[in-house]
Amino acid sequence: MKTMPDTAAALHATIGQRVDLIDTPAAVVDLDALERNIQRMAEFARKHQVRWRPHAKMHKCAELALQLQQAGATGACVQKVSEAEALAAGGVADLYISNEVIAPAKLLRVARLAQQLAARGGRLAIAVDSAEGIARLAEAMDGAAGDAVIDVFVEIDVGQGRCGVPPGEAAVPLAQAVARHARLRFAGLHAYQGHAQHLRGAAARRDAIAAAVAAARTTRSAIESAGLAVPLVTGAGTGTLVHEAASGVYGELQAGSFLFMDADYAANEREPAQPAFEHALFIKTQVISCRDTHAVCDAGHKSHAIDSGLPQVAFLPPGRALRYANGGDEHGLLFADGDRARLPAIGRMLWLVPGHCDPTVNLHGHLIGVRGGLAHGVVERILRVDARGAVT
Repeated sequence: MKTMPDTAAALHATIGQRVDLIDTPAAVVDLDALERNIQRMAEFARKHQVRWRPHAKMHKCAELALQLQQAGATGACVQKVSEAEALAAGGVADLYISNEVIAPAKLLRVARLAQQLAARGGRLAIAVDSAEGIARLAEAMDGAAGDAVIDVFVEIDVGQGRCGVPPGEAAVPLAQAVARHARLRFAGLHAYQGHAQHLRGAAARRDAIAAAVAAARTTRSAIESAGLAVPLVTGAGTGTLVHEAASGVYGELQAGSFLFMDADYAANEREPAQPAFEHALFIKTQVISCRDTHAVCDAGHKSHAIDSGLPQVAFLPPGRALRYANGGDEHGLLFADGDRARLPAIGRMLWLVPGHCDPTVNLHGHLIGVRGGLAHGVVERILRVDARGAVT
């Protein structure tokens, strides 16, 4: 019986090889750009005296989460219990599930993970937005072995239109309900305005976050008036972090996409105070066919997500742009798009900037880290996507 090749071993064997030898299609990380992004984010957080807890649902990699913590990050956000479990298994000990968990079986996993992390000197936090959710979480924690306490953030809807209770008085009984349970600790408010992240105009994003800040401030005041301290307001994303950081209300930033900086975020009008984050995640692809009207590469939408738009072809001279068009699962179509543009020849290697980094990473088992640039660099690290497919 034939056996499947050991993909991880084959990838690790490429360490030290030139970048042009990387097989295609492949998810490649420019390590120099990534480290500059981390440095800029760390400096930004220090300057504004806010904590930063990057969202790991973007990179899904324990090694990168730990690297971010070494640079000053408080811990990592995740959206799924299975993501938290995967990162915890990789050594991450400070995790926040910034999402509601209702299913009893999942809540038992949450309680077990809280105990495991507490035993390692770590902590687990979770979001809630209903009395039912709080009661189920408390039941799971009370039934679990040990005496670990889980931090609980009450989520308010500050414009996302997804989860969260309305800002203001509606959050007060939830905070009080959390505080009544011995193994739940009220940790503050979760106030993430996801819709604002992708508003193209800087003024529109500024206005959206001004409303979010006002909602968070009003809610914090209502809870404090009821006699409960609000230790932290957490939220923010890569598109708006300058506003949350300057608000005096938010104490923690959850931005994660700054690490890779996809094409969608790069399309936003940049705020002057925004750190100059660079593209660091690319899909390497090769031209496999060429006709008079177009060329075809081997990276289709099984290699990159298209929910936020098609990828862009990077590193082309001015006037020689190529437009990527959807060719299906395994193929991309390339059209000359510029005064001096011409189609690439068969065998030409190209670099694509994905439209949306999070679901793109989830399509790959490993990320290939390159040092020295994508033109002449060498493979230095193979980063395992530990939480690939972790959707429960």
